[in-house]
Amino acid sequence: RVDGIIRKNAGVSLGDRVTVSKVDAKECTKLVLSPVMANKQKVKFGPGIEGFARRGLSKRPVVQGDRIFIPGMTLFAEALPFAVVSTVPKGIVKVTNETDIVIKDETVDDEDVGQSEGITYEDVGGIGQQLQKVREMIELPLKHPELFRRLGIDPPKGVLLHGPPGTGKTMIAKAVATEVNAHFKSINGPEIISKYYGESEKQLREIFDEAAENSPAIIFIDEIDSICPKREDVSGEVERRVVAQMLTLMDGMQGRDNVVVIGATNRRDALDPALRRPGRFDREIEIGVPDRDGREEIMDVHTRQMPISEDFEINWVLDNTYGFVGADLAALVREAAMRALRRYLPEIELEEETIPPEVLEKMEVRMDDFKEAIKDVEPSALREIYVEIPEVTWEEVGGLHEVKDRLKESVEWPLTQPELFEHFGIKPPRGIVLFGAPGTGKTLLAKAIANEAQANFISIKGPELISKWVGESERAIREIFKKAKQSSPAIIFLDEFESIASMRSSNSDGGGSDVSNRVVNQLLASMDGVESLDGVIIVAATNRPEMIDPALLRSGRFERVLHVPPPDLGARESIFAIHSEGMPLSKFSLKDIMGGLDGFTGADIEAVCREAALICMRAKKKKVTKSHFEEAIKRVRPTVTPEMLDYYQKMETRLTSGLSNIKRNRDTSFGMESM
Repeated sequence: RVDGIIRKNAGVSLGDRVTVSKVDAKECTKLVLSPVMANKQKVKFGPGIEGFARRGLSKRPVVQGDRIFIPGMTLFAEALPFAVVSTVPKGIVKVTNETDIVIKDETVDDEDVGQSEGITYEDVGGIGQQLQKVREMIELPLKHPELFRRLGIDPPKGVLLHGPPGTGKTMIAKAVATEVNAHFKSINGPEIISKYYGESEKQLREIFDEAAENSPAIIFIDEIDSICPKREDVSGEVERRVVAQMLTLMDGMQGRDNVVVIGATNRRDALDPALRRPGRFDREIEIGVPDRDGREEIMDVHTRQMPISEDFEINWVLDNTYGFVGADLAALVREAAMRALRRYLPEIELEEETIPPEVLEKMEVRMDDFKEAIKDVEPSALREIYVEIPEVTWEEVGGLHEVKDRLKESVEWPLTQPELFEHFGIKPPRGIVLFGAPGTGKTLLAKAIANEAQANFISIKGPELISKWVGESERAIREIFKKAKQSSPAIIFLDEFESIASMRSSNSDGGGSDVSNRVVNQLLASMDGVESLDGVIIVAATNRPEMIDPALLRSGRFERVLHVPPPDLGARESIFAIHSEGMPLSKFSLKDIMGGLDGFTGADIEAVCREAALICMRAKKKKVTKSHFEEAIKRVRPTVTPEMLDYYQKMETRLTSGLSNIKRNRDTSFGMESM
């Protein structure tokens, strides 16, 4: 593979035509290396480092002037590049076990290192399509401005990169600067804000002037929303003047052919609209959360210099890192390495000046290190909401076979076998409503289906979304759908659904009903939105189905309504077996106590098992007996009464036999009925 280092050594860039020919490399008798660092800093190496380098470079062809990396040789957790100062004999040579390697303490100054840290396209993983778009917009204007002059058009002046933190926006800008050998000027938005009148604008002008003098140049403005917010939303005069200065500078770039501005933000909508028109930031490119293939590329980048044991399973890592961005995966690799280091610390004499090469050589990162590290790394794109992949399996859900089958069709198949739906030319359902008495297992079912589909599980309690501030509830719903799309495949579980999806009323008095109307409208808009919800399914749970707005229950929204009934005799036995599995039981048949459990839900049966154990503990017995269970049954009140059972059966008939039977919300004051 022709990576960034090989391209740099050969003096070519992506898209150039090269000729590859076979050479007869002589055996190298002496190789002199110097570390490459900015500002000619000194690096002190311990004894034995030459042998470590010889083993790492064995059979590697090199030539004077090359830049190379020695596997396992890092500085501050970054791969340390070396320059080939001289070789004996001269020309292209091959390192052998007999090569005398000399590593100098003096460093070689590399002009590029100080500007963009030598990051190449190979260091950017998981965002190939976005990188290609950025290259089109930036590389061509900087390398071949004559193309645009010939066509009689102005080259693009700005590119806006937006997306969650840690996805690689800054790295893309640095990689492009390295590859096109451009002057790179990085600004963190808040740095240029000054309390003195006119100072902020002056700093901006100086940055653009410096870029013009050192063209080709890239100006990278990180957190651009902090210096160019919407002018109508800010009260300070400084921000307004900075935005105006930025607009003037962007418009005055016609004479600066070889200067491109890259802006980065994770709050695109907070930017002043005047900046986002063509002629300023010509293209907006979303750098999103990487998919499985993207995560694999990123893991390859971060582990290529790492000694990894043979038991490493990349598929396990990929299956357990949904929602992870590049920065999260880098943190995961670093944490795994730190855990490996702690394992070897007892063998290392920290008082010694250097660590023996044989100790360094046997160090490796194991699969167990990654499994432990992943517990401490939380995906940054999802920190505002609680996301998990539940560990509940179908075996832990007793009974409910028909409901399970319907859930598999509606939720598991679309997420695990989307090609089936494509084959038949249909779209999977977007939402499912589970209704039934409290404690029947609605939440447990949702967790089990998320686990079976290996999907992220975003659990939201209805009342959590309700806010007294106008617009806050709707914003919370938009954020949940946005985060779910970023972490797809995902299941959004809305518990106590009736609290946010109750029937709308036209008699709004500005109070609670007004909030409810707006929340329902936002839910409808989010589910019917122009943006697709690929890989996202919404599961709602309620024990008050008659309160849900009928418009949510039509096809294309929550089109499947499933009744979760109280467990029958067989289901009660399996639930009892699940909750009494770890209990020391005396010999008796569970069937003997099943008859008196009509109306008991799964939660009630769990309470019976707990109460029986407590009764046994109070009696200071070692095993739970039939009498303990019988006493516990008398103390636990069943949730489902005959009246409640009759109500849910009637609701099942109404909700699963078409919308014509659903009670409409009639508004007499307007002479209308709403759906």
